[in-house]
Amino acid sequence: MKKTIQIFSMLLIALTVMVSCKKDTDPADKDFFVGTYNGTVSYRNGQTTINSSDGKVTVSKVGETYNFYFGSNIPDITGVKFEKTGDNSYVSVGTGLTGITIDASSLKMLVVKDGQTWTANCTR
Repeated sequence: MKKTIQIFSMLLIALTVMVSCKKDTDPADKDFFVGTYNGTVSYRNGQTTINSSDGKVTVSKVGETYNFYFGSNIPDITGVKFEKTGDNSYVSVGTGLTGITIDASSLKMLVVKDGQTWTANCTR
């Protein structure tokens, strides 16, 4: 009986150590801002203007870059790289694709590239 209690105690201690030593990961490492954001979006290209107060932007990650897919016949923005600023907030970096700020709950965008302008003020 004493041997059984000793084995049971060792198993209980081992289980406690395994559960309490789980890996702590930063939410940013989990691509926590990939998903769909809803809100106001707009696009302008010369004479063409598209505005939507109930628009959506779907964010996906491919390798090290992110893609932004709009509804409402607005062209997509692809190949965006980000740099971390502050607590799990990111801003876009690179040529022609600056002006995007994103975190787990909001997406703000003012991108001007090749005579086109995209804006977004969205949450999820």
